[in-house]
Amino acid sequence: MPTAGAPPGDPEAPPCTNQSCTAHDLVLLGFAHVPALRPLLAALFLAMFLLTLLGNALIVLLSALDPALRTPMYFFLRHLALLEICFSLDIVPRLLVTLLWPGRGVSAAGCALQLLLVLSCVTSECFLLTAMAWDRHVAICRPLRYGALVSPRLCRLLAATCWLAGIPVSLVFTIWLFSFPFCGPHGIHHFFCDIAPLLSLVCGDTSVFEANVLVATVLVIMVPFCLIATSYGKILATVLRMPSATGRHKALSTCASHLMVVVLFYGTTGVIHLRPKASYSPESKQVVSLSYTLVTPMLNPLIYSLRNKEVKAALGRVCCRRQESGPHE
Repeated sequence: MPTAGAPPGDPEAPPCTNQSCTAHDLVLLGFAHVPALRPLLAALFLAMFLLTLLGNALIVLLSALDPALRTPMYFFLRHLALLEICFSLDIVPRLLVTLLWPGRGVSAAGCALQLLLVLSCVTSECFLLTAMAWDRHVAICRPLRYGALVSPRLCRLLAATCWLAGIPVSLVFTIWLFSFPFCGPHGIHHFFCDIAPLLSLVCGDTSVFEANVLVATVLVIMVPFCLIATSYGKILATVLRMPSATGRHKALSTCASHLMVVVLFYGTTGVIHLRPKASYSPESKQVVSLSYTLVTPMLNPLIYSLRNKEVKAALGRVCCRRQESGPHE
């Protein structure tokens, strides 16, 4: 397991105490450039974290409890909500520790585990968003065949594939990255363990690794994005041929939410991962990373579902059933 020892007098990394870290630990320096704002940021991120858990948990429960939401679209939304919960649980607790207890070390094994989960979640979300775009494409462009094409069995298979697809990719790059010697300062200029900040600690030649990261990023991020763009191009062409204005509005409203999240998620992840060792400042990388690690998971329930009339009606039905069953229990 690689170690990261700070050179004497290193001004970038906070000093470690015997209680906080050892010589084998790494130190996350998230938002170290604004130390006075750390308590405020911790409170803000905690509120966002709780909203993320609450909103996504509500989507999971409603889609599981209400029969009207047991459709392929809400099936994929449920898996997206579960994925966002896992992603947030991997990122935010460590971020809060970094903000509230600066200088606390994280072991190389712990950092590798977080990177493994981050890469796995990002990969799975890319594929899941693609599956959701395909679902909308079939629903709008081939509505008469929708029930036959988008079967429950196929939906379960697609969801399982999306969840499992991220594991081999994340395993390969995590093991490969942590096989390099870390000889730079032990401070990681980020609020979580990611490829780009970890590469700055490596003192060996990483050109082959970076080339493979670029190839994997194109396959995992850009290819699904192109498939999504193709699906929406066909959807737009179909919508423009619809004679009814009401039908056009309904079709576009179901796609606008998904497209908004796709642009936000793919845009920010692409900026970070297409050029893992680019000359972006650590501060700008942290701000961009916030959009897909905190903002998008928090907004997904609102953008996708909580403003949806079907979800609001389902929430009302579930609450009414609970109230009706209460006196009899």
